[in-house]
Amino acid sequence: MSKFKVIISGGGTGGHIFPAIAIANAIKKLRPNTKFLFVGALGRMEMTKVPEAGFEIVGLPIMGLQRKLTFKNLKFPFMLLKSAAMARKIVKKFNPDIAIGVGGYASGPLLRAAEKANVPTLLQEQNSYAGLTNKILGKKAHKICVAYDGMEVFFPKEKIILTGNPVRSEVIKLEGKKERAEEFFKLDPAKKTLLVVGGSLGAWSVNEAVEKSIAAWEKGGIQVIWQTGKLFHKRAQNAALGKESWLKVTEFIKRMDLGYAAADLVVSRAGALAVSELCLVKKPSIFIPLPSAAEDHQTKNAKVLSTLGAAILLSDAEVREKLEQEVLGLINNEEELTRLSENISPLGYHDAADIIANEVVKLVINK
Repeated sequence: MSKFKVIISGGGTGGHIFPAIAIANAIKKLRPNTKFLFVGALGRMEMTKVPEAGFEIVGLPIMGLQRKLTFKNLKFPFMLLKSAAMARKIVKKFNPDIAIGVGGYASGPLLRAAEKANVPTLLQEQNSYAGLTNKILGKKAHKICVAYDGMEVFFPKEKIILTGNPVRSEVIKLEGKKERAEEFFKLDPAKKTLLVVGGSLGAWSVNEAVEKSIAAWEKGGIQVIWQTGKLFHKRAQNAALGKESWLKVTEFIKRMDLGYAAADLVVSRAGALAVSELCLVKKPSIFIPLPSAAEDHQTKNAKVLSTLGAAILLSDAEVREKLEQEVLGLINNEEELTRLSENISPLGYHDAADIIANEVVKLVINK
């Protein structure tokens, strides 16, 4: 077979989208003539990020159920039925050789449609606690690629392949970038650097904890790269007035490789992509899981690392009170920084996208 046709479905967050793009690029290396179609949720970030990466995408009007009572939930069954009908038409028209689900709203209806059309399916589960959609789809999927041991509690053991999470290759290449990073962020090479990242929208509790810690961190002689997200950016800029020499406020870090290269210590949410990247760049990390994440999977991700002595875990509820001193106690403790770096390093998987791409090719050839 000279030309593969691959559908990749899912999204909603960077933690789903960037691994999906990494998988597509790895398949393209193996089979350059492959034709791809991404299927996402209308209005979600995949509808812009996927085309920016050079791939075609179509959107389904799918939405998630809200945890609190809201009129939006009344729309859910209608949007689900409409998305299911659209997914069937997409599968019939594109006629894929395989469908890949990476989690997120759109992957449910699309992979169900693929299953009914006898198209082989492969799932990629990023988290240590499987999402509801993947748990349902896993019963009929041909292969399930996971990032953590012990996933047989969610999926049939014979279908599981431990691959790790695909990451953006350009983000984890840090060799020789320390000086460039210091120039890029206008940092003092003599000072320790803290990197705080909270996702594209930011992390409100983490941002408030940073704001509360500014005076103590200035007194402690550290410097901070503070990625605030969109909603907190203006407030953070005001808090940093007159302190710009050591407190670098940015809404979004486009060169995350330079952010990682500059950092002696990282404070981050515990989404699958962030955890996987920090394992690969071997950075001492403090994880503050997002408590509203589905099935509280971020806490479960962070607990895997903290249990192994590979990261520090602070709950969202305690971050405002404890982050200041946790950072000050850790960032100048070379022995502890080294221990965390050494313990997190073996947990990274360098070739995840390539391993998954090989499984995709095998499924297509043997179908």
